[in-house]
Amino acid sequence: MAKSNSNLCAVVLLISILIVAVSAGSFYDDMDISFGGERAKILNGGQDLSLSLDQYSGSGFQSKHEYLFGRFDMQLKLVPGNSAGTVTTFYLSSQGAGHDEIDFEFLGNSTGNPYTIHTNVYSQGKGNKEQQFHLWFDPTAAFHTYTIVWNSLRIIFLIDNIPVRVFNNNDAAGVPFPKSQPMRVYASLWNADDWATQGGRVKTDWTNAPFTALYRKFNANAKKVGPNSVSTSSINDDQSWSTQGLDAAGRNRIRWVQTKHMIYNYCNDRKRFPNGISAECKTSRFL
Repeated sequence: MAKSNSNLCAVVLLISILIVAVSAGSFYDDMDISFGGERAKILNGGQDLSLSLDQYSGSGFQSKHEYLFGRFDMQLKLVPGNSAGTVTTFYLSSQGAGHDEIDFEFLGNSTGNPYTIHTNVYSQGKGNKEQQFHLWFDPTAAFHTYTIVWNSLRIIFLIDNIPVRVFNNNDAAGVPFPKSQPMRVYASLWNADDWATQGGRVKTDWTNAPFTALYRKFNANAKKVGPNSVSTSSINDDQSWSTQGLDAAGRNRIRWVQTKHMIYNYCNDRKRFPNGISAECKTSRFL
């Protein structure tokens, strides 16, 4: 009986490993290097990807496919030490002047000071929907999972499956919402010391170059579009993202994040928007 249980555990473990491997995918299969040449490196048989920045160039990659709605997960380990002036990104975007975009940007800081997590939503070429956070952990010490859920009802930003922001579809109130333009997944590491750290007051220290950020375990449970495309999904064909919202536990978590860790909310910036806040700011941000 003990031997039978041991064999069963071994089979379950093997199946679990295979499921993770299938659902996580490979950077060789899913991504193209978009700029930076050898500064972007696919490692470990396609399971990991590193981006580097030096005084000559940053680097980046983009998905081979376009998507219209889905859940997108990526594990990141950010630039350690003095990362002031650097910006590491993971985002969705379409192309053109009236593009849509959903952003995670990680703004570096001087040693001992926290990263700023910068989120934004563009629709029809218009953004100005920024919310910023400081994290409750060191994002350079280990990998953490950053997730964008995008469906026709809302956009949810999650960190380690904890919701930090919801942007609801308020199209009926005249607020543009990304709903018709397919988007690719993008990631990059670049220099933005004219604005990224303390409003540009702290510059990039190039004596610390090259700066390196690490990516792994990308998964797109999403509707792939384009010629000969079929929807992609996880191994169990889970489509719960298509109507995903926040349950009671999620609402409690997002309240905690936004009460304790939010450092900027465009909805509260009346100096920047003297003519009045946008319509979506007048509804609950926790639903």
